[in-house]
Amino acid sequence: MIKITADSTCDLSPEILEKLNITLTPLYILVGDEMFRDGVDIKPVDIFRYVDEQGKTCKTAAVNVYDYVCFFEDLSAKHEAVIHICIGSGFSSCYQNAVIAAQDFDNVYVIDSRNLSTGSGHIVYEAALMAQEGLEPSEICRRLEELIPRVDTSFVIDRVDYLYKGGRCSGLEAIGARVLKIKPCIEVIDGKMTVGRKYRGSFESCLEKYVKDRLFGNQDIDYSRIFITHSFCPKPTVDKVKEAVRRYADFEEILETDAGCTVSSHCGPYTLGILYMRKSKKEKPMG
Repeated sequence: MIKITADSTCDLSPEILEKLNITLTPLYILVGDEMFRDGVDIKPVDIFRYVDEQGKTCKTAAVNVYDYVCFFEDLSAKHEAVIHICIGSGFSSCYQNAVIAAQDFDNVYVIDSRNLSTGSGHIVYEAALMAQEGLEPSEICRRLEELIPRVDTSFVIDRVDYLYKGGRCSGLEAIGARVLKIKPCIEVIDGKMTVGRKYRGSFESCLEKYVKDRLFGNQDIDYSRIFITHSFCPKPTVDKVKEAVRRYADFEEILETDAGCTVSSHCGPYTLGILYMRKSKKEKPMG
């Protein structure tokens, strides 16, 4: 049997992980001098408390080579093969570390998702379905490499102060965004994060425009599945996004998941994205 594993950053729900027999290895979250394991010792709500109430800065750190060796050693002995999907190499050194660790094993395959959150989660999900079908490891890896450029990942951020604290935008940009009520859309293009459209208004009204922009009239959508992934968004807000998704597109599955510590530490609370697959490779940003 083939075992599918992933970094904790794939943001799949516990229910999906259990259903598809997926095992995660956690990244690290650094809070001052303390180190925590993503999703194990620390949750997004803890990060918001550290940042907003205690004024601390939270940073992420990759899974190290030793951790990967221990992880692969245990699972490779129990399975025909292990296929591990990493957060994109453009965002973390996890992939490089996993590749080094995998050299000690003949049956461990490492995939660079070139993505994050449930953008990576789509790759993990598809890998698990292929494993259940009984495909050979090499064939699963080949198909995943074809799928990776087709994943459409984007998020709208309500508050840019977390981006500012993480050094991802200037103080002037942060002030301007707050005063003008700008909600930037962050997209993943060719394995890197870039700023897409900048919406203005309330978070809820911006999300409505964002969903319409991504889905309405888009002829390149694979309608098998869409993730609505968010960081601490109220249920009414998420429900409105679901309604908008149904209004503009007809997906077979609409899956809601919580953004983990990586997205939360970089983007803060009230961050929401819709993530789906396309029929073809995306070559340039929308808008």
